[in-house]
Amino acid sequence: MRYNRFLKWFGVASTIGMLAILLGGALVTKTDSGMGCGRHWPGCNGQLIPDDITAEVLIEFSHRLVTGSVGIFIVILAIWSWRALGHVRETKFLAFMAVFFLILQALIGAAQVLWGQGDFILALHFGISLISFASVFLLTLLVFEVDQKFDTDKIRIDKTLRFHTIGVTIYSYFVIYTGALVRHTSSGLICSDWPLCRNNEFSLPNNMYEWIQMGHRLAAALIVVWIGFIAIKAIKHYSDQRVIYWGWITAFGLVLAQATTGMIVVLTKLNLYFALLHSLFITLLFGLLTYLVLLVSRSRQKK
Repeated sequence: MRYNRFLKWFGVASTIGMLAILLGGALVTKTDSGMGCGRHWPGCNGQLIPDDITAEVLIEFSHRLVTGSVGIFIVILAIWSWRALGHVRETKFLAFMAVFFLILQALIGAAQVLWGQGDFILALHFGISLISFASVFLLTLLVFEVDQKFDTDKIRIDKTLRFHTIGVTIYSYFVIYTGALVRHTSSGLICSDWPLCRNNEFSLPNNMYEWIQMGHRLAAALIVVWIGFIAIKAIKHYSDQRVIYWGWITAFGLVLAQATTGMIVVLTKLNLYFALLHSLFITLLFGLLTYLVLLVSRSRQKK
């Protein structure tokens, strides 16, 4: 139908917009621009539109504008999808999740500006935004599925892959939280070497910041191994199911890219370009993992 074509483009635009919100938030944190507008929200430094534009003001205010603009897109997408695809089982749930978590992450951001928040609370900000992104991403995929160009109606997954798909997705959220904690506690350069902390010699961390940094590295190493194991299983047993086969190959590529950029971020002393790529790859990986969970929820038992 014609409206489906327009809805597809709107979904793609909304997904890209959510990606811009996530990367914009990462840019705000990585450039220490969070106080670019002072303790003012939704205005900036006491003005609706600031007239004294510094780099910090530009980054923070632009992030707010993008979040507000994309937020309107997300609400429209949620309502439009609800009306057009309400018969699809997952649509209403995903529409609610997209809007709810978008509002929640905006409120946490506003609370940080107005009153300040602890590092462990702020670390949740990126993860909450990820849930909203994943919901928008899945809504968009549902629109494309209407054409039945995917083989999602023929998916058959055994118990082992079901367990690993759900398990690694939940675990990925923990990895993401530890990464956000590294960022918000300024632990990125507490360990200047890689893969070990100091002079690449094994020793236990000496303080909380080293525990956070090395804990994230260990968590990231485990998810690389876990997704690699699942990808091998998919290659061996699911070559006849393209979505599962290529989904896990792509997931392994993304987790390798994410781990590699994480290493480069440390070795280049927090290079901004690679830091943003690091955030991009984990965002795309989480979106893909949630889609694979959705397929698991639909699939029949494979014998």
